[in-house]
Amino acid sequence: MTYTSSLLRLLDERGYIHQLTDAEGLDALAAKQVVPGYIGFDPTAPSLHVGHLVSIMMLRQLQRAGHKPIVLMGGGTGKIGDPSFKDEARKLLTEDTIAQNVASIRRVFERFLTFGDGPSDAIMVDNADWLDKLAYIPFLRDIGQHFSVNRMLSFDSVKLRLDREQSLSFLEFNYMILQAYDFLELSRRAECRLQMGGSDQWGNIVNGVELSRRVDGTQVFGLTTPLLTNADGTKMGKTVGGAVWLNEDELSNFDYWQFWRNTDDRDVGKRLRLFTDLPLDEIVRLEALEGSEINAAKIVLANEATRLCRGDEAAAGASATAEATFAGGGMGLDLPTAEVGSDGIRLAAACIALGFVASNGEAKRKIAEGAVRLDDEVLSDPAFLVVVEPGTSRKLSLGKKKHGVLRGV
Repeated sequence: MTYTSSLLRLLDERGYIHQLTDAEGLDALAAKQVVPGYIGFDPTAPSLHVGHLVSIMMLRQLQRAGHKPIVLMGGGTGKIGDPSFKDEARKLLTEDTIAQNVASIRRVFERFLTFGDGPSDAIMVDNADWLDKLAYIPFLRDIGQHFSVNRMLSFDSVKLRLDREQSLSFLEFNYMILQAYDFLELSRRAECRLQMGGSDQWGNIVNGVELSRRVDGTQVFGLTTPLLTNADGTKMGKTVGGAVWLNEDELSNFDYWQFWRNTDDRDVGKRLRLFTDLPLDEIVRLEALEGSEINAAKIVLANEATRLCRGDEAAAGASATAEATFAGGGMGLDLPTAEVGSDGIRLAAACIALGFVASNGEAKRKIAEGAVRLDDEVLSDPAFLVVVEPGTSRKLSLGKKKHGVLRGV
């Protein structure tokens, strides 16, 4: 389909569109007025991770096209947890923990979006503002009557869990009704006309579209993005070292930059489209590079993605650290650092202190594999005593991609 609105043209050209509930209707609406659109984020941790980034970037593109992003924090739904495609129920969080997570997460959105009172300025709302006030019986009568259990059981997000004979609590089963109700409330409160999300949210989004039509007679729309996988078929954002967090207090600027720098050659073009603001003609040029030249495109990707999430200074510092560490054989300023006292530190403990591994057993395995180097010399004894003179530093490395600094004090 050829889109007439700048919004859908932009989203289509950069690869964000997987499914639309009514492509022609949304295209016509976006061509004639500002469309408020939302995505929900449950505050289950102090930081979002790279798996959330395509949704954040989609809100950014919505604003770039002249429309209004609504960031919905799940202060209410976060008390339940989205069961979509999960093998087991999420751990229930206290209200204090949820509030702390919301405050921590907000910082990231302030870097990607412009908040304010203007027609296309972003706003942040919390669904606890209306979900916490619901009366159970009136909610069942007014909203529950519009949902078919038969149909809810047919959605993949539920069906797959049941097919695997994994427990799905009644608490979790309510989640899709509450998410649909969020769309209805945002339609009423903020004239929201679009909900976006990952492909795993399609069933929940369709429920919200239908609920708004049945209850208020309002036409609203849904849009999902493709499931993001790496060229090797693995889910993007899942690494051996764990989640790639967006907040710098959860993951260093250098490690965040390095995640993007380590992109598979085959994924460079896709990631440049989805996670940077670079013009498409420049992306076409970069993704056409071959052989060792593709590394230049990866550095551009790492710089641009880090700049958007962490700021110009963080991107420049991480890039300089990579240059000093890999090209110059030195130690950049942004590398993870651990202080070592006059008694020294055992090699396995040093690996843990720098965050290379999570346990002593894992450290021993890596050392036995010959993957750990001190000042570029391979060491094989996990009990080796690393001594660092006060005021000096030594470089510890795990494999080719993890480096840290042991600083003597």
